[in-house]
Amino acid sequence: MINQEIHITYEEYHSLGELNPEDRELVTEAIQAMQGAYAPYSHFHVGAAVRMSNGQIVRGANQENAAFPSGICAERTAMFAAGSRFPDKDMLSIAIAGGVLGRLGRYPATPCGACRQVMAQYQAKSGKPMSILMVAEDKILKFEKVDDILPLIFKSI
Repeated sequence: MINQEIHITYEEYHSLGELNPEDRELVTEAIQAMQGAYAPYSHFHVGAAVRMSNGQIVRGANQENAAFPSGICAERTAMFAAGSRFPDKDMLSIAIAGGVLGRLGRYPATPCGACRQVMAQYQAKSGKPMSILMVAEDKILKFEKVDDILPLIFKSI
């Protein structure tokens, strides 16, 4: 038997002003995308913004449905829209912002497992790391690659 460890490194920021201009723009887009959420059941509004290799930013918001689990998360809304609009471009980064009734929460909005796996798929497709920014009221976490938020990514097929 061999004991192994997984180490995760990330950056923590306490304001938009601490971010580089590209990350600041992406986070601002994710916060604005929260306005497009349809969340009559959870009241938890999530916005996501994906930066493409051609410089375009594609936004998405969570969409709930009375027939659970027919809704879709903001992250997958944004990534699927980006993938269909720009099929030959890479996804370089994604920012995720969320909170109750459209106000940023105290803790960063973190993607569900399904969204993390979709991020992993697009990262693998591009062959380059995709960074992830998770946004809260007074805190922004930045991870350099999907592997940092989804260790042991499923890639057996």
